[in-house]
Amino acid sequence: MKRFATVSVIGRDRTGVVARVTSFLFDQSANIEALEEQVTRGRFSMTIQASWRSAQFARETIRTGLSKLGHSLGMEVKVLFTEPHRKQRGAIFVTREPHCLNALTTAFRKGNLDQAEPRLVISNRPDLKPLAVKLGLPFFHIPWNDRRRAELRALHLLEHHEIDFAVLARFMKILSPDFVWRHKHKIINVHPSLLPSFPGSQAYRQAYEHGVKIMGATAHFVSMHLDEGPIIAQESFRVRPGMTLPEIVARGQTLESKVLVRAVSLFLRKRLDVYWGVVKEV
Repeated sequence: MKRFATVSVIGRDRTGVVARVTSFLFDQSANIEALEEQVTRGRFSMTIQASWRSAQFARETIRTGLSKLGHSLGMEVKVLFTEPHRKQRGAIFVTREPHCLNALTTAFRKGNLDQAEPRLVISNRPDLKPLAVKLGLPFFHIPWNDRRRAELRALHLLEHHEIDFAVLARFMKILSPDFVWRHKHKIINVHPSLLPSFPGSQAYRQAYEHGVKIMGATAHFVSMHLDEGPIIAQESFRVRPGMTLPEIVARGQTLESKVLVRAVSLFLRKRLDVYWGVVKEV
């Protein structure tokens, strides 16, 4: 039986980082199944998917060794272990609209997303706390006035609860590249338009004012560029003559919930592969 872990490395770019991290993992009998690195404006980021045979797996030795390596490199090195047969743990980010949160928790409750379980709700506003409490989920209100401070607190919560993936269920804040890279292709967002058309926060109004005849919703992996991440799923509807903007928004919100649940289902069933920025169902 294999044991799995995701290792993330973030810090100022310098030579030899890849070699030192991979050499350590090889010394710990790891098999590196995927490695992705990137340098943006002098900032180095790397994510490694590693696996071990059970007999060669030494969790605390790996964790301690990576921590020491990060200290010597002057970089942040984190490891998230995935226990075999354990349900994946999800975090749901919200702001004030409840429809996507309701749809996700309903799908979990009915067993439609039985490969995972929601563990907490994080929000930049307190509005949905009563709903989260009613649904039996811990609710954490993090004011987002200072993005860096807010993201550090959110990252601490994700690490403390050993979260495997996150869903932005109409979360109306932009996540920084540093935050996104730590959970690359593990953060799913829903956007109220058929991307790449009408990115940003006023998608319905923009589409309405342009006289668009077909509208919809898009679920995608969050990338370091706003509303440009790899598309997972889309749904659309026709705009009937005379439809008002509130009617369009209501119809769109129904599709948002549907497409987001579908995207999470595909992700949990390991049906997705991202190749050159394009999601393929496998």
